[in-house]
Amino acid sequence: MTKWIELREKIRKIYGKHNRLILAVVKFILALFLFLLINHYVGYMEKLHHVYIAVALALICAMLPVNMTVLLAAVFTVVHLYALSMEVAVTALLIFLLMFFLYFRFSPKNGYEVVLMPITFVCRIPYAVPVANGLIGEPSSMISVIFGTILYYFLNGIHNNASLLKGVQGGESADNKFVVSLNQVLANKEMYLVLAAFLLTMLVVYLIRRMSIDHAWTIAIVVGILMEFSILFAGYMFLAISGKTIALTVGSAVSALIAFALKFLFFHVDYMR
Repeated sequence: MTKWIELREKIRKIYGKHNRLILAVVKFILALFLFLLINHYVGYMEKLHHVYIAVALALICAMLPVNMTVLLAAVFTVVHLYALSMEVAVTALLIFLLMFFLYFRFSPKNGYEVVLMPITFVCRIPYAVPVANGLIGEPSSMISVIFGTILYYFLNGIHNNASLLKGVQGGESADNKFVVSLNQVLANKEMYLVLAAFLLTMLVVYLIRRMSIDHAWTIAIVVGILMEFSILFAGYMFLAISGKTIALTVGSAVSALIAFALKFLFFHVDYMR
C-alpha cells in the first residue's frame, strides 16, 4: 500500500509542476477526438471534412478555456449540418442555443463533461462519467452530462437518418426535415432512459460519498455502477432494445475500474490505522 501511496504522490507532484502543459495536452486530445467524431457522424461539408482542420481547431482549443471547445464544436456541427439541410442546421442551432443558455446559467465550470460525454459514448464507456461526477463533482454538473448526452444522440440520429433528410425535396419536405431532426431528441426513448439512469446514478453516488461512514467512496462506486447497470438493463428489456447487454456489461466493468482509479488519485484513507 505504501508503494501505491508513493506513486500517487509522484503523480501529484508531476501534475503540480507541469499542470499547464498537461492540461493543454488533455484539451488538445479531447478536442481532436470531438472534432473527428463530428466529422464522422455529420461531416457533410466537404471543405471542413479533413483531418488537418480538426487538428488545427484542436490546437486552438488547447490554448483556450474548455468552454471554447464546446462552442467551436457547436458551430462546427451547425456548419456541417447546413451542407446537409438548412432545416436540420436551424434545428441544431435552436437546440444548441437552448442548451447553452442552461449550461452557462447553471454549469459553466463543467465543460469537460460536455466534451467527454459524446467521446465516451463512442468508446462504449459513458457510464463512467456520471459515477465520476458523483465522486468529484457537484449536482450542477448534471446539466453538462445532459448536454453531452443529447449532443451524442442528436449527432447519431442525424447520421442514421441522413439519406431521409437528403432525399426529400419541396415545400412540405421542409416541415418534414424539421420534424425528423427534432425527433432525434424529442422522440428518442433510449436517450430518455439513459438520461434518467445517469442523473439518478450521479445523485446517489454524490449523496453516498458525502456520508460520514467508512468506505463511503467505495460504497458509492459499487452502488452507482450496479444501479446504473440495473436501470439500463431493465430499460432496454422494457423498450425491446436488443444488442446492448454485452456493451453495457463490459462498459460498466471498465467504468468501475475508472471510478476506483479516481478514488485512488483523489481520496484515500487507511482504515486499518
